[in-house]
Amino acid sequence: MKAVLSFAIVLALSGCGGGGGSSDRPAATIPPPVSVTPTTAPTATELEAASKLLSVATFGPTYAELDAAARRGLDLWLSDQFGMSASRHLPVVQRYIDEYGYDIGSSPPPGFYRRFAFWERALNAPDQLRQLTAYALTQIFVVSDNVDALFIDPRALASYYDLLLEHAFGNYRDLLLAVTLHPAMGFYLSHVNNGRSNPAANTFPDENYAREVMQLFSIGLFELNPDGSQRLDGSGHPIPTYDNTDIREFSKIFTGLSYGPASPGAPSFFGKPVPVLHIPMRMFEAYHEPGPKHLLNAEVVPSGQSGMADIESAIDNLFNHANVGPFIGRQLIQRLVTSNPSPEYIARVSAAFNGDGGTPRGDMQTLIRAVLLDPEAGSGARLREPFRRYIALNRSLEVTSGDGTYPGLGYIAQFLTGQNVLSAPSVFNFYSPSFSPTGALGDAGLFAPEFEITNASTIVGMSNLVGYALYSGESLDTPDGFTTIQPDLSSMNAVADDQAALMDRIDLLFFSGDMSTATRSTIAEVLDDIGSDRSTIVRTALYLALISPDYAIAGGVE
Repeated sequence: MKAVLSFAIVLALSGCGGGGGSSDRPAATIPPPVSVTPTTAPTATELEAASKLLSVATFGPTYAELDAAARRGLDLWLSDQFGMSASRHLPVVQRYIDEYGYDIGSSPPPGFYRRFAFWERALNAPDQLRQLTAYALTQIFVVSDNVDALFIDPRALASYYDLLLEHAFGNYRDLLLAVTLHPAMGFYLSHVNNGRSNPAANTFPDENYAREVMQLFSIGLFELNPDGSQRLDGSGHPIPTYDNTDIREFSKIFTGLSYGPASPGAPSFFGKPVPVLHIPMRMFEAYHEPGPKHLLNAEVVPSGQSGMADIESAIDNLFNHANVGPFIGRQLIQRLVTSNPSPEYIARVSAAFNGDGGTPRGDMQTLIRAVLLDPEAGSGARLREPFRRYIALNRSLEVTSGDGTYPGLGYIAQFLTGQNVLSAPSVFNFYSPSFSPTGALGDAGLFAPEFEITNASTIVGMSNLVGYALYSGESLDTPDGFTTIQPDLSSMNAVADDQAALMDRIDLLFFSGDMSTATRSTIAEVLDDIGSDRSTIVRTALYLALISPDYAIAGGVE
């Protein structure tokens, strides 16, 4: 069986009898939180509900995880996940450094170790919700290995990912502060070694981070109502959240920061030219802009505060802005659940962020629960990111390796899908949360962020990637001399003689029970003509299912 099946089959499947990717079955909704006795065998409905939750709360559930979650109860599954400690990436990077060295001329160069760490944690870490939340946050608080310094030093982005892991279940205010002080962000958005004004030399503070911390990381461009809609002035125009004067004032705040010491006792000074990218930046008071700073909502930072006190005041100013709940809440809904949440959904998530239920403002666990357990969460639709689809294929099919490590580079996957973690082309991510493609979706005023990187090349590339993973017998993107990574299809092969059982297993794992009748029928027609070899049956069924429109569109076509 060739890695890529005939184009005629792909075309036949993509048509799906004219039904697009929509399901002909009613969607399983997430039931109210209940505690299921662990020994009670879950029903099909409970398994589908577990699949709906775990498909948006993990990198891709295994059947054993679905069964355990359904038995445990979904609310308790979330509590278990919140209680798990972070499986950090930096220790994995250090393990590779210790074993293979830190010579940038080596093969593979150390910059790849950060990607090795991501794949190992994405595929094997038990704290899946934390790992996935951190991944979602990488697409809001964007830094990228497209900058050479952040690629060369694998500790830079590994420690940055660990920072997101640490704060994923904490408080958004602390997350915003930690991101501000991380040297990877300081280097990427140029507020490291950002000095005070020197009018005689006609130099003034860099405004880059001051702009992006408002536009992208906290409040957005325009004032919002709690439901995410724009507030309008008396003339019916959107109200800007800030102007150039505000940017200049905030730029004064983010001055005086430079790299920390490379090791205990090592020198640390402002303007240090050699980056130290895995230790929080330090404040050097002599280079911090003195005097008062005028922030949003008429708040003034008084003269005489320390540089770090100024930063704390600015973070508080942004964190307490009314926009943060709807602005960040909407983006987390989009990254985890659906591209077009209703105003009511956004308002409920915004209220959770604000602490309307009695929890502290900005509590991330409350926010994530609100996103994942909302009544709309079981029915929303979004185009699955191609990179996430590839991870889910590997994880749900329980890939194994010869030595328990997963040294995946992701460069072929990145070439074919247009994505890799922490490798966005700009601070605006791979796609805009407000992207609306031309055609029916745009005409209907709907957003579809992931369609911004969807084109003929990435569609064919994703099909080829799935085919390679299932048929090649080789590891994709694993360097020579490292372990082979392969999916384990034994559980699928065990039910291959029963076509209905095989399709039910694929439906549950990858579609949460929502595979359309058209897709199922198309796959059945192909399976009926390929003989009785179990391996061929399983690989063919998986390939056709995973390139189908209703797998690409999670939740069906809206």
